[in-house]
Amino acid sequence: MIKQGKCFFTSESVSKGHPDKVCDQISDAILDEILKKDKTARVACETYITRGLVIVGGEITTRTWVDVEQIARDVIKNIGYDDAKYGFNYKTCAVINVIGKQSPDISQGVDVGGAGDQGLMVGYAVDETLEYMPLSLVLSHEILKNLEKARRTKMLPYLGPDAKSQVTVEYQDGKPVRVDTIVVSTQHTEEILDRSGSKITEKSKKEIEAAAIIPAVKKWIDKDTKIYINPTGKFVIGGPQSDTGLTGRKIIVDTYGGRCPHGGGAFSGKDPTKVDRSAAYMARYIAKNIVAAKLAHECTVQIAYAIGREEPVGFYVDTDGTGVIPDEKLAQIARKLFPLTPRGIIEYFKLRNPIYLATASFGHFGRKEFPWEATDKVSALQKAAK
Repeated sequence: MIKQGKCFFTSESVSKGHPDKVCDQISDAILDEILKKDKTARVACETYITRGLVIVGGEITTRTWVDVEQIARDVIKNIGYDDAKYGFNYKTCAVINVIGKQSPDISQGVDVGGAGDQGLMVGYAVDETLEYMPLSLVLSHEILKNLEKARRTKMLPYLGPDAKSQVTVEYQDGKPVRVDTIVVSTQHTEEILDRSGSKITEKSKKEIEAAAIIPAVKKWIDKDTKIYINPTGKFVIGGPQSDTGLTGRKIIVDTYGGRCPHGGGAFSGKDPTKVDRSAAYMARYIAKNIVAAKLAHECTVQIAYAIGREEPVGFYVDTDGTGVIPDEKLAQIARKLFPLTPRGIIEYFKLRNPIYLATASFGHFGRKEFPWEATDKVSALQKAAK
């Protein structure tokens, strides 16, 4: 919880073209393609990317076959790495497939409905935004969505696919009051460099600010808000040419921007028998419905599992003193109202469907298109709380 008095909280986001996010999207695209043909497949797909090279590995057990190389190239093309000027090209990069099969020692526990691994998963919600998400993260995502739109529509044709944003929000007595600092670093071509060749022009900075930043944060900025665009000066060399990428390395961007604990497991590339993913979605669903029901201003839910076991070994609700009834009572109500076994979660959210590529950029939470974002348990929670 954001404490009393004045404080500042920061979250970041990354674009579809960030190397780690490229890997998340490839892994989830492979998962989706497999689930289209084999609903019971077991998938744990990892991707690594560097200069001119993509390596896809992990453990996959399925009755079908998918063209891993073509899927990877299609994702990279769709992201926008289709020209040598961005340092990476879907046509010319090498793609290496080193996928193996899931261990039979694991599958014997999963086949009967147990969890695919041990671990703890965390869900969170807060009522400071319409999305029930931290404001700093919502704004960080929104800036990059605007930046992507400006790139794809050629409004700002000099933009490259790789970008990052960061937003610092000032809080007073637990409530957001203004945005203090915004940082945006975006890949670009050399055409917007000034005469020194070491930094982008002031004109291009103003264009980026007008197209991406102001529409996202205009309600929250004032004359003292600091905006830094490409603070190192230039960002011509980006994407996999400048940095390696790996599936699952942006878990804070994927979740809650650092506002709550993280269970430690990444999401992308994993089929729903992996509770790292499915139980994290259920934990968010529970937390969001509790807050939407006005039973708390914020809520953290933790669920823990043992490999091969159906029922969770731990279930925890924490409203950080904002709940209208005791947290212990909320936990008891939630355990009765929400399915918590891996099989129950999968069936409830229909997680065997190929929905995962869409989750792999701009966060898994706070987006209405996903079933775990519904608030259809509000009345049931309110009734039980009475």
